[in-house]
Amino acid sequence: MSAVSTRARCARCLRPERTCLCPLVQPVPHAVQLLVLQHPEEELQAKGTGRLLHLCLPASRLAVGEAFEPSPLQALLHAPWQPGDAMRQPVLLYPETPHGDQLGLATPAPWPHPGPPPEGLRLVVLDATWRKSRKMLYLNPGLQVLPRLELRGELPASRYSRLRKAHAPGQLSTLEATACAMERLAPAGPSLQPLRDAFEGLLALHALHRPE
Repeated sequence: MSAVSTRARCARCLRPERTCLCPLVQPVPHAVQLLVLQHPEEELQAKGTGRLLHLCLPASRLAVGEAFEPSPLQALLHAPWQPGDAMRQPVLLYPETPHGDQLGLATPAPWPHPGPPPEGLRLVVLDATWRKSRKMLYLNPGLQVLPRLELRGELPASRYSRLRKAHAPGQLSTLEATACAMERLAPAGPSLQPLRDAFEGLLALHALHRPE
């Protein structure tokens, strides 16, 4: 029988103990709720940023899956997460898909007018590679009909290329893109610099343990 590697993993961040992310976690106050839908291949991905993002944002939830059952997905998107909470408007962070009808996608709902305040929004983020995120969108009609937030205009240069090759110029990691989106949805909110500091810590951790 061949030996099977059973490296101990942290129960909180799911990383091997020597690269545990927990010392990097800095709780950041935020008005916009965050729902991270994580592709199963990202759950134990050493270069992923989705779980660190979730651990740093107290008003967030993370669910792992590719094709979600409609009823549980609707609850994650629309139902209050805590007793007594008000309903929130879910918004999907995702670029507009050209020729969506030809690809079999439902039309996204328009942004509500007047727009809800930050305390009335729930940002939905797909934590996956670009190819996998498109498949997740196709497999979950409940996501297709959400109003979409597309990051346009000037964006900070991504530092994620130090870990993972981008598929197109300007692509950001899940954590970087979410930070930019939350700042646009709540421009007067608390600073998200601690979140970016945690990301820098992740980059440094990988550099420390990267094979020569």
